[in-house]
Amino acid sequence: MSQALIIGGGPAGLMAADVLSQAAHDVTICDAMPSIGRKFLMAGKSGLNLTKDEPLDAFIARFGTIHPTLEAALRGFSPVEVMAWAEDLEQAIFTGSTGRVFPKAMKASPLLRAWLKRLRAANVTFNPRWRWTGFDGAASQFDTPDGLQTISPDVTVLAMGGASWAKLGSTGAWTAQFDSVAPFKPANMGFQVAWSDHMMPFFGQPVKATALYAGRRSSRGEWVISRNGIEGGGVYDLSAAVRDGAILHVDLFPDLTADAVLARAKKRRSKQSFSQFIKKSLRLSPIKAALFQEFTRDLDLSDAVRIAELLKSLPVPVSEPMPMDGAISTAGGLRIGALDTRFMVKDTPGVFAAGEMLDWEAPTGGYLINGCLATGYAAGHGALAWLSTSR
Repeated sequence: MSQALIIGGGPAGLMAADVLSQAAHDVTICDAMPSIGRKFLMAGKSGLNLTKDEPLDAFIARFGTIHPTLEAALRGFSPVEVMAWAEDLEQAIFTGSTGRVFPKAMKASPLLRAWLKRLRAANVTFNPRWRWTGFDGAASQFDTPDGLQTISPDVTVLAMGGASWAKLGSTGAWTAQFDSVAPFKPANMGFQVAWSDHMMPFFGQPVKATALYAGRRSSRGEWVISRNGIEGGGVYDLSAAVRDGAILHVDLFPDLTADAVLARAKKRRSKQSFSQFIKKSLRLSPIKAALFQEFTRDLDLSDAVRIAELLKSLPVPVSEPMPMDGAISTAGGLRIGALDTRFMVKDTPGVFAAGEMLDWEAPTGGYLINGCLATGYAAGHGALAWLSTSR
């Protein structure tokens, strides 16, 4: 029986452990945190979105321009496989109206408990509070409550996460051990906006029934006005494009044509105040009216055509992304080109990598978790193949 070491107890590491333990290998999972799956549990705090039930090509397209090795992993453990995996753990699932797939229990904890139960039944060993400090030859060293510990496995799978939510274990400190690393960038995050006092009554409120645009991407998701800027699913969908330089616009009337909006804009009477015009003629909700006034306060709004154009495409003056540690995920990490097609690190035979520590990016909505599960599955099978040929 071979010994497999998994470093990181998130969904990618647990999936690799599942694959290897079901093949009757001796598996040890080491994680720096006091308990397993902390970020996984956080992801399910408001409903665990496991994947997106949509055509596979459309699903993969949401990962942007990706390395062929990642695409192969996504095709090998697609949304269909993710749904079957959850049901195999006796977790009933359902698909929402937008195609998002959730456990019927909604939270992550029942699924995680069932998963850990299966792993323990396969004699997987868990070492919490074991922080990986690097390699010593073929061995891995750990800082533990009992001092320095060393494990010399037959195969290692690294799944140590990215660089967001450090308090949940993803610090990115592991990058010092590798040369082929792309710098981390925040992903699925909000953006800072320098609000005037005019917007204070709306802090914490959701903005509904709008469309956001950035570059070639669009989103009809809700978003939230926070004290420091804008956040929420609608913003996260476009965060990569905005982070990389695209201008963010909001359509305040996404269900009306430009001509219909222009017709409303032409209804302003000569003695009507602008606030009355917004409320009665344009029929903007209070929060939309506040946004329109906030983002146009230095513009000439004497022309109805110009007003209509802004209502349909209002520039949102964001500045910096929210801090990376508060981002849902990160881009950057170990370059996938540094791996072979089995997810083995090319210059470190017998060492595989998976999950968010790899340089890929995806939006929320099930893509992130599916990506972690798929790369963990691929790395686990890559490790199996390595064990079968290297001994």
